[in-house]
Formats: sequence, structure tokens, C-alpha cells
Amino acid sequence: MKFVPNRVFIFLVVFLMQKTAVFAAPGPPPPASTPPPPGLPLDGEIFLFALFSVCFGIYKLYKIKNIKNASN
Repeated sequence: MKFVPNRVFIFLVVFLMQKTAVFAAPGPPPPASTPPPPGLPLDGEIFLFALFSVCFGIYKLYKIKNIKNASN
């Protein structure tokens, strides 16, 4: 029988790696889950936010229009 060092080395590495998995310690238990935060109502202030957004957009358009008219 011919001695082949590469095959023996690969065999030993694979064999030893499989045995280390057997002796591994179990992981810690999962942490206790916390209750989810209470839900916050989003529908109460959306109208005000939309109104503010539209007003701000109109203000910015008016300001840009005035800047263009002043430069002419």
C-alpha cells in the first residue's frame, strides 16, 4: 500500500472536525421577549401634516416666482 500524505491529512482534518461538533457546548437560552410598545394613533394629525405640507409648497412656489420676477 502506497502512503499518500495529502489523502491522510484530508481524512484526519475531516474526521477531527466532525468530532469537535459532538463536543460543542449548547448555546445559551434565547432572551425573554419583551412586550411590543403600545400602538400610537397616526390618523389624528395626518390632516394637519398634509395641510402644512400643501401650505409650505405654495409658499415655496410663490417665493420662487417672486425671485424670478425680481430678476427680470
